Amino acid sequence: MEYIIKQLGFTDYAQFLLIAHGVVKVLVILLVAFILLKLTANLIKNVRRHLNHRAGDNLEENKRVDTMCRVIRYVLTVIIYAVTVIEILNEIGISIAPILGAAGVVGLAVGFGAQSLIKDYFNGFFILLENQIRQGDVVEAGDKAGFVEEVTLRHIRMRDYDGDVHYVPNGIITTVTNKSRDYAQSVIDIGVAYREDIDTVINVMQQVGEELYQDEVYSAKILSPLEMAGVERFDDSAVIVRCRFKVLPLEQWTVRREYFRRIKYAFEQHHIEIPYPHLTLYPGENRDGNAPALHFARG
Repeated sequence: MEYIIKQLGFTDYAQFLLIAHGVVKVLVILLVAFILLKLTANLIKNVRRHLNHRAGDNLEENKRVDTMCRVIRYVLTVIIYAVTVIEILNEIGISIAPILGAAGVVGLAVGFGAQSLIKDYFNGFFILLENQIRQGDVVEAGDKAGFVEEVTLRHIRMRDYDGDVHYVPNGIITTVTNKSRDYAQSVIDIGVAYREDIDTVINVMQQVGEELYQDEVYSAKILSPLEMAGVERFDDSAVIVRCRFKVLPLEQWTVRREYFRRIKYAFEQHHIEIPYPHLTLYPGENRDGNAPALHFARG
């Protein structure tokens, strides 16, 4: 040690110790940050596992827990990184106060141009707080619809049926339509010809609905028997009869497709016409109540 002091001199040796001490402290800060990141990840993982275990088979609660844990982990990670950078800058002798002051001035200037970004985080906070959207839901938000793959304070990432991925900023979301909350209604409209007996049509639809409700595969997806609403409206070429099933979330489309398949075969067996667009020509009546004949000329 004395030899090193003689070789370097006391002043140079003191500077060497200070630099070494600073490097060691920086390494310690990085090590602590690394440990905190690992502890945070493990803690959130254990909390999520515990909450999912308490929720049991409640899919709605499990999705909410997963979404909140992801967001909390993201926020804590950002905080740890920010504190680590500040401590390292302070350790290497860079004053933080001027940086914070400049950041405040710049932040004020940028804030006017970043109002949409602030709105994204603000809306995202309340979307998560009110449990409007969770990972795994199917929603309509921001003029887009699809399966929610990720929810953050900044945006929502959705994938639609075609496989296209949509990133919707939370700031532009004014209305959320969640198609997978608790249960769903599979609403089915069936068109039949005007000449068909509506009571017969309704009976056939109820029979098909009962068969589907009792089916071994679909009984687990349907929560209640078919509910007939009756005649919904008159279209140009068809009478529309409406019914619906109460089903599990995200199963409304599967049940509707299977019902359409079965009702097609049932209508064919009972000779019930499924109409197609057509035009009825009526020449009108003359004064004595007779309708003139229509004459078609061959071209």
